[in-house]
Amino acid sequence: MRKSGILNPALASAVARLGHTDTFVIADCGLPIPQDVTVIDLTLTFGIPSFGDTLSALLAEVVVEAATIADATPPEVRTLLPSIPLTEISHEELKHQVADASFVVRTGSTTPFSNVIFRSGVPF
Repeated sequence: MRKSGILNPALASAVARLGHTDTFVIADCGLPIPQDVTVIDLTLTFGIPSFGDTLSALLAEVVVEAATIADATPPEVRTLLPSIPLTEISHEELKHQVADASFVVRTGSTTPFSNVIFRSGVPF
């Protein structure tokens, strides 16, 4: 049994496999996800877990060098990313880029357009 960090086995395993420049997505519960992309579905009920709680847990474990957001991303999500360099694209383009992600973490967030693509960095 782990003492701390991400306890979900599928998510812990996916994080451990990330390499430099690999991407992963934290998504609201409504983002369409291509069939061939691994989905780690954390949804329990609407709102649980929240986008912010999921983001906090992942940022404690993963080095992120940049992120991509949609032009429709709400301010409450943008404020959770103050020190991460952001690229802004259309929501349609973001949905296309999800297909290249190593995995998608589906949250219970019901805030529309709460979807961010993160690019892994290195700690050195």
